[in-house]
Amino acid sequence: MLSGIILAESKQPETNSFIIPYFGWKNVLKHCASAFTLPCGTVLTNRIAKSALSENIGSYSHAPTPTLIQAYRVWASGHPGLLITGNIMVDKRALGEPRNVVVEDYTHFDQLQEWANAVKGTEVHLWPQINHPGRQAFSWINKEVVAPSKVSIKLGGASWLFREPKPLEEFEIWEIIKRFGNTARICKEAGFTGCQIHGAHGYLVSQFLSPLTNQRNDQWGGSLVNRARFVVEIYKEIRKQVGPKYPIGIKINSADFQRGGFDELESMQVVEILSQLGMDLIEISGGTYERPTMVKGNRKKSTEEREAYFLDYIEKVRQKTDKPLMLTGGFRTVSVMETALANQKVDIVGLGRPFCLYPQLAQDIFKEKKSHFSTPIPKIGVPLLDRIGGVELPWYEMQIQRLGEGQKPDPKLSGLRVFGTTISRLIRKSFQKN
Repeated sequence: MLSGIILAESKQPETNSFIIPYFGWKNVLKHCASAFTLPCGTVLTNRIAKSALSENIGSYSHAPTPTLIQAYRVWASGHPGLLITGNIMVDKRALGEPRNVVVEDYTHFDQLQEWANAVKGTEVHLWPQINHPGRQAFSWINKEVVAPSKVSIKLGGASWLFREPKPLEEFEIWEIIKRFGNTARICKEAGFTGCQIHGAHGYLVSQFLSPLTNQRNDQWGGSLVNRARFVVEIYKEIRKQVGPKYPIGIKINSADFQRGGFDELESMQVVEILSQLGMDLIEISGGTYERPTMVKGNRKKSTEEREAYFLDYIEKVRQKTDKPLMLTGGFRTVSVMETALANQKVDIVGLGRPFCLYPQLAQDIFKEKKSHFSTPIPKIGVPLLDRIGGVELPWYEMQIQRLGEGQKPDPKLSGLRVFGTTISRLIRKSFQKN
């Protein structure tokens, strides 16, 4: 459920170059509305992107549903430059959420084509975010959980929600790599115009990168080069199957924000490696389930006020790569977005939750209808659930569902109602075969 959500904090910089003097925010949209060409030659018509968010409204057979497809039609009608889907899993035996879409063959190809056609008649690009959850997979919807090493998730009283993972064998690693390429190729054939590898937020790619979760002593573990081998081979496999001109992006952690984990220095080194391979768009994020600081109350006040949570990191990594950078996390004010682009700190502005409540967000910006996009943090008064975003995340999923059902977003939607609906869905899935 954490896909597309900002999971970590960053320090307040000594000077905040994102704050500009207020002379009226209108007529300063030169950069937000400008086109951008990716290294592969693909042109995005503007710099506003919807980053991946967990929708969790596929069918229980893991096909795109009419509700899911309609939500993307609504978003496409607002004409952002890029829409990135929530998790599309490469294996139906490995689910992050009960109603993930899974693309491992042509079983639901007609529905997949219809989803890709949601942007038809616009110049909006639609990319699937391709993922494998690894150990970050709930026990009641997965019979077996795999990971680089036998390292369980530690979430205190909530640890029981996850199984102890089985370490992947060599042939299984190569099988998963092939699955990433297979999923990307099928999505391309269905009409999607690019793809993104999910390499952040503690999912399988992220698990291979982190020395905390990757304790292997073979070619897939140990040194950073070995730990990065998994994502490198995934990129190569996708590129082999989709060709040289198809956009491939990645979402990667700036850090895991855990002692002894994947840190900023290693992240920048991986960005350099991926840049040399030819990655077309690198999206910066951060954190894992075990470091769930995506909840507003868990972030520093200075970080909240600053909006762009990972700006200090992206300023450093900008010196390491000439590939396009997309920053997702905290952007809420138009002047801040515009200044980030004007200062060439980022190339693409990524927004997640604001799109759930402001589905025409890009046009609201371009037509100067709004200068700020606020996002509430629903809670139900249960400390553990409120701390880990147990209500916040499905609350936004339900807003997406409303869009897909032809309803308007509801900022006053009851957190208790969302919680009850989420529990009923999980119980229903637990009685079904995976």
